[in-house]
Amino acid sequence: MASKALILIEGHRSIGPLYVRAAQRRGLHPITMSTDPTQYGYLAAEGIDAVQVDTNDIDAVKSAYSRLKLTHAVAGLTGFSGPDESIYVTVGKLCRHFGLPGPDPTCIEQCHDKFVQRQLLAQAGVPIPDYRVATNAMEVDSAAAEIGLPVVIKPVVGSGSSGVRMCRTVGEVANHTRHLLGGRHIWQSSPRILVEEFAQGQYITANMIGGRVVGIGTGEFGPLPHFVYREYSFPAPLSADENARIADASLSCLRALGLGWGPANIEFRWTKRGPIVIEVNPRLAGTPDPELVQLAYGIDLVDEHIKLVIGEECDLRARHSRTASARFLVPDRDGMLEGIEGVSRAAAVPGVAEVKMYVHPNTPIVRKGDYRDLIGHVIAASPSRDQTAALLQQAVNLVNWTITPFQT
Repeated sequence: MASKALILIEGHRSIGPLYVRAAQRRGLHPITMSTDPTQYGYLAAEGIDAVQVDTNDIDAVKSAYSRLKLTHAVAGLTGFSGPDESIYVTVGKLCRHFGLPGPDPTCIEQCHDKFVQRQLLAQAGVPIPDYRVATNAMEVDSAAAEIGLPVVIKPVVGSGSSGVRMCRTVGEVANHTRHLLGGRHIWQSSPRILVEEFAQGQYITANMIGGRVVGIGTGEFGPLPHFVYREYSFPAPLSADENARIADASLSCLRALGLGWGPANIEFRWTKRGPIVIEVNPRLAGTPDPELVQLAYGIDLVDEHIKLVIGEECDLRARHSRTASARFLVPDRDGMLEGIEGVSRAAAVPGVAEVKMYVHPNTPIVRKGDYRDLIGHVIAASPSRDQTAALLQQAVNLVNWTITPFQT
């Protein structure tokens, strides 16, 4: 009997291959629908079936799905947000239309809009930063003055810290507003800017599935004013009371936003007021969160999500307790990446789970101040936090690269 198909809407550079492999381990046949399947190198590399269709045209996707059903038994359908968060809204609409298990598209759409999300969280009494929405430079200036500097300025719709900047002065507010509205930022919808209080404190992330907290981690960023990830660790070094407060706030977010089904990840800052919700994402976090959760707790978030997608029960019991950490590799200058050394030596360090480079030699490096600045990561795990930190540093020290400045 032919294996059942798992339909994946679009792909994802980091977690796309994890879904493909998890589906295959379950005996499912992954098929990717994408506007441009060639942008996901793993599809061709792993011989994964792909259907080219404009995934921004929901009627076209419905037609492509209906054609697939003529030749395949479909077990379920899901997809990836990536830089374009609207894809997951499409996933919800498709699941609703075809009677498949999936997220509520209305709730996903509300979450997708950071201004609407904050309104709903505020109405439910969830602690969030002070915020305003603006559509022009005058409104941005006024919002920043009302909230008080420093502020964080970001697009209302987007992901990966694209267009997000902390502004300390009136001049920085004006400069970043010009950047966002002056044609250099690519808007997914009509330009709207979120201006919010800069919540200072430890960054914490809660990974959830089906209304349950699976793992609580912590992260660090590179230097302000940008928010470029540098390191992630699970579990976060929190007391039992602090863990309980994060879990309670996470569940309050899900209730406020109607996100009881499927995966979610919630970002916090632990401030003087306690945990403040920065953002709720109605999807799995990208790499390295799924890998870290599996190393730390023995829970495969991707596999558990696929179980929900095909109508099976999740099993979110922890199998073990370890500390898992990831360090992102980030260049400190622009230029041509000439060479990368030491990857295999770093990967051979006992306790190192993965060393992965996202780019190859002879790649131009132009830093953007967001997720696109990352050129790789190293993941390590051990029974203790200190041991994991030492392993990670040992491995990172072995990876070197050369960047030659651009000729002017």
